[in-house]
Amino acid sequence: MDCNNNVTRIRREVLIRIAKAAFDENLPEVVDKIPHTMRPKDMDETRCCIYKDRAVLRYRCMAAMGFAIEDEEDDFVPLAKYADNAALREQPEGEIMTVLDIACKGCVSSRHLITDACQGCMARPCMVNCPFNAITVVKGRAQIDSSKCVDCGKCRSVCPYHAVTRIPVPCEEACPVGAIEKNGDGKARIDFEKCISCGRCMRECPFGAVMEKSQVVDIIHALKRGRPVVAMVAPAIAGQFPGDLEQIADAIMKLGFSEVVEVAYGADVTTRKEAAEFVERMEEGKPFMTTSCCPAYIGTVQKHIPELKPFVSETATPMHYTAMRVREENPEAITVFVGPCVAKRREGLDDDAVDYVMTFEELGALFVARDVEVAVCEGVPFVTSTSSEGRGFAVTGGVAAAVAALNGDKANLKSICINGLDPAALKRLRAFTSGNCPGNLVEVMACEGGCVGGAGVVGLSRLTSKAVKDWSERGHHLKSE
Repeated sequence: MDCNNNVTRIRREVLIRIAKAAFDENLPEVVDKIPHTMRPKDMDETRCCIYKDRAVLRYRCMAAMGFAIEDEEDDFVPLAKYADNAALREQPEGEIMTVLDIACKGCVSSRHLITDACQGCMARPCMVNCPFNAITVVKGRAQIDSSKCVDCGKCRSVCPYHAVTRIPVPCEEACPVGAIEKNGDGKARIDFEKCISCGRCMRECPFGAVMEKSQVVDIIHALKRGRPVVAMVAPAIAGQFPGDLEQIADAIMKLGFSEVVEVAYGADVTTRKEAAEFVERMEEGKPFMTTSCCPAYIGTVQKHIPELKPFVSETATPMHYTAMRVREENPEAITVFVGPCVAKRREGLDDDAVDYVMTFEELGALFVARDVEVAVCEGVPFVTSTSSEGRGFAVTGGVAAAVAALNGDKANLKSICINGLDPAALKRLRAFTSGNCPGNLVEVMACEGGCVGGAGVVGLSRLTSKAVKDWSERGHHLKSE
């Protein structure tokens, strides 16, 4: 789903209002007014009534302050109480996704449907080609027997009038691992035993019923405590905001961060370590190695393809190595990863070197809350020089290309890329473990296009990919040590 829609706008407005109040240090005083301010009495409702609109906005505020809706025990607790609790915690805990069941439409299961375009034609290819005899023609129009239909789509592919359409359930369709289920009321729920925290359900739900638990309040509190707070920006930030990378860095500094560093530095470390690890594994006779940078892919292996574990690189991610360097230079620093990926928040909770994770969407909310315009910032240079290859990690093929560039002809490297996880990609990965891998270095990106297609971006990947490439060309090239 395009990020330019009303659901996205509302989610971002809530984030902006929460961030502004946190910066102004009056969040407990104003947060209960936000649903009423955003949905005044004279405004047309978007659901059944204005009161439901406000109830949904209340839950959006909870998620924006880092609380799971599933954990609510008493809906009479004011938002101010949650704001007070947010100020006391070190960081949100538990799962990073939450479902606003009150916002969920309770979509029926995905199915094929005969539309009014059906002409009841003599050929009747839909009926003739249905392998399960699920289609009959009644009063000159085809009908599908849902008890027999298995949703194969054969009828849709053969209809000469394109009269058959498929009605999907967007969140279920988006989830690559089948982690979206329905509760007893028919509303969506997340099975966290299966969830890989990719965030696609959040991005695709047309009702905005799925949200991530934000850490913006925690980050703003950290900015006000006096300790140095370092922003570690992922390479995919290129093209996300008006202005170049140095202007974005300047804008981040204006929010109160003490320093801005490129995660491409950590990508260079990852490249060197993965390159060495790849050569070592090939010399040991291993059939292939997969990359380890995508946390959603790692979650997929852990929960859904455990037989793939021996083939996954043991090298840590660029985020980890960048955070470790920041901590080595300043042990008192608070580290904040800024990137496109919702799953990085799950990784951050499990990495002691990373204090907080903020998406580009959340960073944009902070800019608006503080009236910081990136395009008019003068810009500050990055202190650390990073490579073209490290900056290229943000797009599909970038990790494999970096390892290949460093290895040269060593170990006869042959790379292949999994450009986005879906059921077909999972099936293909499983086949690799049985000796059917056509290469020996497998790069896996959970999101199509790579990190630029993550659930926390604000720009379209087809446009930001070019910006990443342009920024990459300004870096030096990695050389073997």
